[in-house]
Amino acid sequence: MAKVIRLFVEKKQGFDIEAQSILVDLKENLGISGLEALRLLNRYDVSGLSDADFEKAKVTIFSEPNVDIVYNENIHIPFASKIFAVEYLPGQYDQRADSAAQCAALLTQGERPAVLSARVYILSGEISEDSFNHIKAYIINPVEAREASLLKPETLEQHYTSPANVARVEGFITWSKEELREYYNSMGFAMSFKDLRFCRKYFRDTELRDPTVTELRVIDTYWSDHCRHTTFLTQLKKIKIKHGDSFKPIRRAKKRYLKLRRVVHGSSKKPVSLMDMATLGAKAIRLKGLLPDLDLSDEINACSIEVPVTIDGRLESWLVQFKNETHNHPTEIEPFGGAATCLGGAIRDPLSGRAYVYQAMRVTGAGDPTVPVGETLSGKLPQRKITKTAAAGYSSYGNQIGLATGQVAELYDNGYTAKRMEIGAVIGASPKSNVLRGEPAAGDVIVLLGGRTGRDGCGGATGSSKAHNDDSLTACGAEVQKGNPPTERKIQRLFRNGDIARLIKRCNDFGAGGVCVAIGELAEGLTIKLDDVRKKYEGLDGTELAISESQERMAVVLEKENVLEFITAANKENLEAYPVAKVTEEPRLRMHWRGDLIVDISREFLNTNGVSQYAKAKISKLKAKDNYRTQVPAELAELPLAEAFKSNLSRLGVCSQKGLVENFDASIGAGTVLMPFAGKTQSTPEEAMVAKIPLEKGETDDATAFSYGYIPAHSRWSPFHGSAYAVVESLSKLAAAGANPLSARLTFQ
Repeated sequence: MAKVIRLFVEKKQGFDIEAQSILVDLKENLGISGLEALRLLNRYDVSGLSDADFEKAKVTIFSEPNVDIVYNENIHIPFASKIFAVEYLPGQYDQRADSAAQCAALLTQGERPAVLSARVYILSGEISEDSFNHIKAYIINPVEAREASLLKPETLEQHYTSPANVARVEGFITWSKEELREYYNSMGFAMSFKDLRFCRKYFRDTELRDPTVTELRVIDTYWSDHCRHTTFLTQLKKIKIKHGDSFKPIRRAKKRYLKLRRVVHGSSKKPVSLMDMATLGAKAIRLKGLLPDLDLSDEINACSIEVPVTIDGRLESWLVQFKNETHNHPTEIEPFGGAATCLGGAIRDPLSGRAYVYQAMRVTGAGDPTVPVGETLSGKLPQRKITKTAAAGYSSYGNQIGLATGQVAELYDNGYTAKRMEIGAVIGASPKSNVLRGEPAAGDVIVLLGGRTGRDGCGGATGSSKAHNDDSLTACGAEVQKGNPPTERKIQRLFRNGDIARLIKRCNDFGAGGVCVAIGELAEGLTIKLDDVRKKYEGLDGTELAISESQERMAVVLEKENVLEFITAANKENLEAYPVAKVTEEPRLRMHWRGDLIVDISREFLNTNGVSQYAKAKISKLKAKDNYRTQVPAELAELPLAEAFKSNLSRLGVCSQKGLVENFDASIGAGTVLMPFAGKTQSTPEEAMVAKIPLEKGETDDATAFSYGYIPAHSRWSPFHGSAYAVVESLSKLAAAGANPLSARLTFQ
């Protein structure tokens, strides 16, 4: 049994900024008046290192001697202090421990040691037992963490129970409606009861057998709102618009939409839906030949356009991709991880298109973060905790992966108290010559690239597609993905290698849905070997392997003869890459585990996306009191103009957000043209974000720059030609001539 060594690391006085911030938060927002001091330590339990190697790792990996104090085995705890430790739940990804173990293996050039980490809080002052419990409840989010034992374990070896074989749902195809309803209620499906009845009909009439549990979970994931946008594809059978002059523009818009449908869709009976309304305009413009730069492909997971870029005096064709991701539900229940994977998810879509993502934007919606913790809505985390921790999660991911964030804005409204809004948007680019999209053919190999699979993210797609209640905060922990930015950074470097990128026929990221969707969408016919999917730990069953959304992973389609070259290149980037599936002629999704065929579903059935959803729409008049422009506090009207103006500037919806924005780094990569704040004192928020396209190593920086973000309604977005200096110079000339630089259109030379 390997010896376990314990280590505590604490920031020196003056560098203990996080501990002091938590102390202020507990005193001012939690109201713990008797609390006098707080110490915060990182605790590491390590086994598998010799004493000599541990001494080296102690001052190079686990601590920074210039700012940290290191304690071996024990720490001095003053009398009457209270102490508790916090660790991740079993199965949750711990980046701190994982990174430490990887670095230790690099240091010793030997086997990877076992590392467990925890955070230790030491509180001093007159603290009652009730206050102590209140503090622990505030700090420990049960979705991801638990209170850890203060005793050192004798071993770090983990013992996992071997999972049972995947079972069939015996009698499923013969169940009565009542029996089916009982099963539906017990499973927590995101699909509707009508969808489950549709499944019963399929297995009864087509497959002539009962389904496996995995098959039902895969179908539930595949048809989730997150993966198939069922809400936006709901068929609107009737749209009722009230009469009155104020509704005339809406009625005209509806009439124009119906007329345009006949032009775009012809005589087809394509359902009226929100998705059709959102995309019809762009389709009509493309039919007129006005979108010649739009890049079209069956593979695209992001909006992609083709642009000319000048490099060393020659013109090249590049693809620029735009993508946004919402992570409202995950951020609501686990702010740090939810916001971090919001950015990670946004990055992965252009990255799967072989684009290098170089700039990000974050828009969020929150309730009032100044509301006392005691007034927190039942079943919710405090708004202040969500807001601050989510900002830390998003910025942490961006800073680790090396991504500039050019625009950050948070909207405050009581409507976001019940459901937070978390949006991340990114821009990426790549030479068009690096992207050779092909059609998967029988015999092609699917290679899984990147991180290993765990329970984190199991049910994420379905979890964000169903209603939640007071129990969701503690019951949905496994649904929240855990980001792994260093691994995604390695994938970025690999995909910037043109020789490797050109081997890829098609690529998909492991966002919502895991194996069943990421690989399942790549081709019509697939055979997947779940036993070959590498795991973070043992004990996962076939269903978990099929639906886990563990980050950061990619599935790539390669011709058989290119597999070895691709895997060799991935290994040079310290990335695991290995074949897990093959493309087949027969259009069926098949998954094997432990010698059993646990998923065997026809592509035709999967592509139905379940039972069609129907709804009626009613457009009512907006009440004047609901107009945010009129929601100025009445007490301001009683003040003199100067005082009212000053008081208004302090309102959450109006005040400066520079403190929030400074959590994010806009300078990474040295490609940002417009920083988030400008002016003489760098206090004026920019209304757009502009960055240069990042060229490959060895090329000059005469590249096209793109803007993206908040632009006034009278302005239009457009690409700018030339270097950063040329862009700024052009804007300056327009301003000097009396024009609004952002309302002008700068065309390619």
